[in-house]
Amino acid sequence: MKKIITLVLMLPALASYAQPKIITQAIVNTKTTVVVPEGEEDQTRTFTTEDGQERVVRFNIGNGETKSVTTLKNDMVKTFTENESSRTTLIRDNAKKTSTTILEMMGKKTGFIATDEEQAQAAKRIDSMMQSRNEQGNFRQRSTPVFTTEYIDETKKIAGYTCKKALVIDTTDNKADTTIVWYCPDFKLQNITSTGGIASGFAGMVAVARPNGMENLDGFPMQNEKNLSRGRKMTVQVTKLVIDKDVADKEFEIPKDIVLKTLKEMENGGGPGNVRIVVGG
Repeated sequence: MKKIITLVLMLPALASYAQPKIITQAIVNTKTTVVVPEGEEDQTRTFTTEDGQERVVRFNIGNGETKSVTTLKNDMVKTFTENESSRTTLIRDNAKKTSTTILEMMGKKTGFIATDEEQAQAAKRIDSMMQSRNEQGNFRQRSTPVFTTEYIDETKKIAGYTCKKALVIDTTDNKADTTIVWYCPDFKLQNITSTGGIASGFAGMVAVARPNGMENLDGFPMQNEKNLSRGRKMTVQVTKLVIDKDVADKEFEIPKDIVLKTLKEMENGGGPGNVRIVVGG
């Protein structure tokens, strides 16, 4: 009798340590909403190409929505993002370590492919440029963020899934920023730590998403709310999640009408509308 009682007492403890199931095929619909204070203007950045020409990139993150659909099958991940001004498709091959991006902007369609090594080299060039600005007093480089997670005893339903609440705290340069996250503890998606966000509109700019703390969650993030600079507020929510159907291989095929350029060509003004593409920024 004593052994039976001991086993019964252990069962709840074992259940509490159950690991989320790893899902290898899924389709995720996500909506990103950014609310900007009245009177806030678009952000712009000016970059100089290798041939000495200046390119201006405008970041329109005003009031409105950006919708994205992320498709997963094993090592392949495709993210299609659409907003008022552009459409972006990123096809990520995690086995080959390559990223293929198709940009539709200002009535033009352009595609490029890059390996992780090529993107890492491009990121180093950007870091060098930023460091130069820092030395001139025009740019202050941020330190590496440190993420911590606090779990809250609250639940709610999102897209039909029961989710739990957590606070993901980003501490950088002695300043802490908190993101409220609702996650489903039942599963994680292979090769996908989160979907949506401001960067989703420029999905092909980096090969692998930078850490945002959500990769440490005990489940998959279904919604997050974050305060941005200058009074802006961003909400990212999964609106539909399908994890019980097979995904066809053709979902990851490159359209035949797309001519893929190199990353270097895109950096030097080969993007749609003659806009320079910046990797790692």
